[in-house]
Amino acid sequence: MFREICSIKNLEKAFERAKKGKGRKRNILEFEKNLKENLELLRIELLLKCYSPRSMKTFVIRDPKTRKISASDFRDRVIHHALFIIIEDMFDKSFICDSFANRKFKGSLKAIERFDEFKRKINRNNSRNCYVLKADIKHYFQTVDHEILLKILKRKIKDREVIWLIERIIKNYSDKKKGMPLGNLTSQFFANVYLNELDWFVKNKLKIKYYIRYVDDFVILYNDCKFLEKYKKEIDLFLKEDLKIELHPEKSKIICLKRGVNFLGFRIFYNYRLLKKSNIKNFRKKYERLKKEFIGGKIDYDKVYDFIEGWLAYAKKANTCKLRKKIVRKFEKDFPNELSIKEYYKIKKYSR
Repeated sequence: MFREICSIKNLEKAFERAKKGKGRKRNILEFEKNLKENLELLRIELLLKCYSPRSMKTFVIRDPKTRKISASDFRDRVIHHALFIIIEDMFDKSFICDSFANRKFKGSLKAIERFDEFKRKINRNNSRNCYVLKADIKHYFQTVDHEILLKILKRKIKDREVIWLIERIIKNYSDKKKGMPLGNLTSQFFANVYLNELDWFVKNKLKIKYYIRYVDDFVILYNDCKFLEKYKKEIDLFLKEDLKIELHPEKSKIICLKRGVNFLGFRIFYNYRLLKKSNIKNFRKKYERLKKEFIGGKIDYDKVYDFIEGWLAYAKKANTCKLRKKIVRKFEKDFPNELSIKEYYKIKKYSR
């Protein structure tokens, strides 16, 4: 397995994945200038066990909420992808169907569709109440225990050299015993591996049918709030004893669906769903920022258009017809000379 990770063919594939969507950045262009030599150097460092990740750049983003992001050096991101390419399928097969984050053919919108499917089954055409345990794990990425994570990984990975590489990656963090940096591909993947233990506890031990997880956010739907209270206590105990993490006391609540449940940017009710107000507010702030950057010549029109098209497609999953029409009209007004006929009709479809 380690030889596969280190192969030039795999490293070339990893490079293409790592630069996707970021090809114009200076550090990537510099790496690409001497691509063969740089990949060969990485290969030699891995084979000689002298590979050492460089220090990460840390910065704060406030969209949609304040988070500290740690960005790895580009050469390290190539290594992350090289590892991921080889071990992804091995672990993905063991993930439950209703784990939706950072997986092929999954994602947040698929999780929302699954939520709708579950609520219809429990609700039985409005014949009974539906309650939701909406839970969040407290400071999840900062509290993942390295020793437990490695123990879980070793169940499937028997190659000691691969474990050596994983240890190198996860120890490249301010705390050498726990935590993973937000923003890394490997962190996203290991987050799923770690909480797969919770998924199987919920499914096999608690026998819960209507459970959905997206990273460290999860929901359980049921028609009896007393049972959900019991499940909440058992889950929190399991997390504390087996994974050394815990539920967020303020963000983990049992809610009647009639009142609406916030999940993955939407506020979901029995018969409809809305976008969260904070989501709309953040969209408007980003739109105005991109507009200013376009006027100032810092970005091209395509970046603004792609943002609008993507957000409208997302917003269409909620009951937002009036809002989308309003946004399309504003976009047409702000960029009257930029829209091609093809783009005009493409944008228009999102306002229907």
